[in-house]
Amino acid sequence: MKVYPIAKINLGLNVVNKRPDGYHDLETVFYPIGITDELMIEEGGNDCSLSIDGLPIEGSVENNLVVRAYRAVKERCPHLPPVNITLKKRIPMQAGMGGGSADCAYTITALNTMFQLGLDEQEMRSMAKSLGADCPFFINPTPAYATGIGEKLSPIPLQLDNYHIAIVKPPLAISTKEAFAGITPKHPAKCCREIVAQPIETWKDELKNDFEESIAPQHPEIADIKQRLYDKGAVYAAMSGSGSALFGIFKESPANLQESFNDCFTAIVKQNG
Repeated sequence: MKVYPIAKINLGLNVVNKRPDGYHDLETVFYPIGITDELMIEEGGNDCSLSIDGLPIEGSVENNLVVRAYRAVKERCPHLPPVNITLKKRIPMQAGMGGGSADCAYTITALNTMFQLGLDEQEMRSMAKSLGADCPFFINPTPAYATGIGEKLSPIPLQLDNYHIAIVKPPLAISTKEAFAGITPKHPAKCCREIVAQPIETWKDELKNDFEESIAPQHPEIADIKQRLYDKGAVYAAMSGSGSALFGIFKESPANLQESFNDCFTAIVKQNG
């Protein structure tokens, strides 16, 4: 079975509280976009073997979320057959686009379908939550307002039909620890769920990603790329998640994106309308 794990962007991200367990409560809107990895799952072999093509991935295969997802399903469904999995990596990593989480969730849903395991959506979301905070979103990736550590999801009727979303990721890695280091949790004046229900032209002045304030002083290229996206005509631009990818939402496809950001990963996704 072949499936295509999809990326996401964050439309606003507010860090509202530090929890006793050391995690932080967030408010954000997850929005799926059509940049995909490719997962090929075939029955056979011994346990779960994983080969990776495309963008290089740090860390051992054993710790890859795809393998961990297989193991989680196997624990729940001991009769799960062994598989060979090939991952073609296209979604940039350490970008705030959820690529690893998507691979994890799509492994769970693909195994469920392929081997007729009978897991319902809630069971798969619970399994995904044990592997990563935003993994549950990708079990059924539709626009959603997320709270808690990102695992509490409420669908929202948001469509960016006919807009073009440009992605620019500089060659910069930002750790989660670094991203949170400069954050002072606070509730925003207006929730991002309310803001994205307004006309998109109002987002620039109201829709904020708290991580930009903490990261930009150490990495001025973040603010520079954001401004350049606006200079190219973006209606709204921001960093996704804890970065380092930025996105711009355009009414018309921006010209010469790769030439404008020639040291960066770039992509343009047309939202279907």
